[in-house]
Amino acid sequence: MTRFFLLVMLCFLTTSFSAQATTWDEPWQEQVVQDADCFVLARIQACDRKQGATLHILKKLAGSDLTEEVSLDSFSLLHLCSRSGNEGPEFRFDVGDTTYFFLKQTKPGHYSIATPTTGYARREMGKVSATYRHSYHQALVPAAVYEPTMIAIFQRYHRQAYNSAFINSFVDEYLNRKPAALNEEEIDTFFLQHVALETVYHLQLSDKYALLLPFLHDTKNFHAQTSATRALVAYNTPEAKQQLLTLLTDKSTSLFIKAVVVKTLDSYRPVELKSKLQQLVKGASQEDISFGGNIMDPRVCTHLPTIKESLEQLIANL
Repeated sequence: MTRFFLLVMLCFLTTSFSAQATTWDEPWQEQVVQDADCFVLARIQACDRKQGATLHILKKLAGSDLTEEVSLDSFSLLHLCSRSGNEGPEFRFDVGDTTYFFLKQTKPGHYSIATPTTGYARREMGKVSATYRHSYHQALVPAAVYEPTMIAIFQRYHRQAYNSAFINSFVDEYLNRKPAALNEEEIDTFFLQHVALETVYHLQLSDKYALLLPFLHDTKNFHAQTSATRALVAYNTPEAKQQLLTLLTDKSTSLFIKAVVVKTLDSYRPVELKSKLQQLVKGASQEDISFGGNIMDPRVCTHLPTIKESLEQLIANL
């Protein structure tokens, strides 16, 4: 547990990527799931970093059928920002590893994942290094939680029915608890609350508003605030809009969370707020927004618009 705790902490697990000049714009998890044809658990049978990997399918969890053994040999959402010499995107898997994959079929027996750094989740000793928001922000969760929540998310994005009884029970259990701190004593609950909040977002659950508020107002917890802000997408109400405007105008709110606020507001198409938003855009920040992390990370060019750019686009959409 200590080893995992030190590695994860809702940061990206480095997956042995060395410093390189090949970089890409990493997609968010909803894009990854929507793009995939199937969600599986597989064992790595063979891997060549340049050519790809051979996967033995252990479980088909959701989506289209596939054969027991398939080739993974391309990337479906890889948008390169730069490339240097022979340092191209690579497959970094170890033979024998057990890993969850979001696979997109390219031709019979051949599949792609989103990028070299997302579209999969490693499993070890019953725990999963899971992405629910973005590969920069991972959580370590039990496979018994990862599988049913991610199956539901996959099925919702692919317009299929999912196990709502399990989802509601899980979300209610963990969001009824006080927001956990990101420390060793509370880390397990912290991760599970992250999963619950992001599941509310992905499934657009519309009856959890009161459960979201403690996390939305947990100003010491960046990840909880971010997830709760995303989860408000299902609540196009005057009260929810006011909650978001409060975050947007609060000088103590991080630029990253403000960017998420604007994205959630954009989903509402709040025409009645147009004049208010036009006032806000005048003094809006033009600072670059990033996920942080190592500047040598290959995902370093992942793009987030400035707050001013986001507001201008929101207003243009009204």
